[in-house]
Amino acid sequence: MAKRSVQFQTIRTEGAILPPDILRRIASLKVDGATPDAYHLSPGSKLNEAISQSWTSLLNHWRAFQEVRANLPESEQTATAVTNERWLLPLFNELDYGRLVTTKSPEIDERVYPIERFYNRTPIHLIGYKLPLDSRTKGARGAATASPHSMVQEFINRSDEHVWAFLSNGLQLRILRDNVSLSRQAFVEFDLEAMMDGEVYADFALLWLLCHQSRVESDKAVDCWLEKWSQLAREEGTRVLKDLRVGVGKAIEALGRGFIGHPRNDQLREKLHSGTLTKDDFYRQLLRIVYRLLFLFVAEDRELLHPAESPYQPQGASATNRNSVP
Repeated sequence: MAKRSVQFQTIRTEGAILPPDILRRIASLKVDGATPDAYHLSPGSKLNEAISQSWTSLLNHWRAFQEVRANLPESEQTATAVTNERWLLPLFNELDYGRLVTTKSPEIDERVYPIERFYNRTPIHLIGYKLPLDSRTKGARGAATASPHSMVQEFINRSDEHVWAFLSNGLQLRILRDNVSLSRQAFVEFDLEAMMDGEVYADFALLWLLCHQSRVESDKAVDCWLEKWSQLAREEGTRVLKDLRVGVGKAIEALGRGFIGHPRNDQLREKLHSGTLTKDDFYRQLLRIVYRLLFLFVAEDRELLHPAESPYQPQGASATNRNSVP
């Protein structure tokens, strides 16, 4: 039976703070910290039961929020109050943060960051559904001087005490981490609108597991479960790269010996002997073949070559061709 990996419909991850492989392991509860007691559940409780109860409650909150959205006047420019009261605060309450109250915005080197909600050392920046996460909105608190994402990212980058953060406009929810890269964003994003409208329970289960209060609860921000899982991703990435380097070397050697030793490759042997094809050029060609194969293997393992929703339907092809890459 072919191996199938867990796929997410409404979740995407950018950068490497929590890559897809780690997300799949968390969703499958195959990591440390994915136990009922680690989520502060009462004895005898099960994670799936707690998640299901939150899901049922939040479906009702989402439907009520949608009704309010449909009747909200156009003059409401940000919809922050209604988004928070009707949807985001209930969401975080179901994730065991309690009633998130507003606090004074933090300041670093005389720069004020308009983040008004925190859980211990975790900023939770909640804005209205009319405000995009990746662009400024003139006159809107929390989005006026910079995009909400950039503002929160800059804050946790500059702060020594804050490592992780949550950001949401009610339609998308992002998990951010202190990120030294200024050229590439790094986050995990949940498309809340698609998740709730489509009732994608499996994706909500991962949201619950990742965003629960217990995941950022620690005396030091670097000791929380999110950080431990991110560290696991870094360690496994390093290990995979080391293993990959050895494997690529062996593959190049095996392919090179095979091509040179094949009885029909007289022309290749002659080019190498005469110097028409240098050893370095031959090596680069072999390396290109190996990495093309690796790309295809990864795509196949993640079932991306021919996803079920793909409209591609080849006509008049043989059975062998139908299974080939177009």
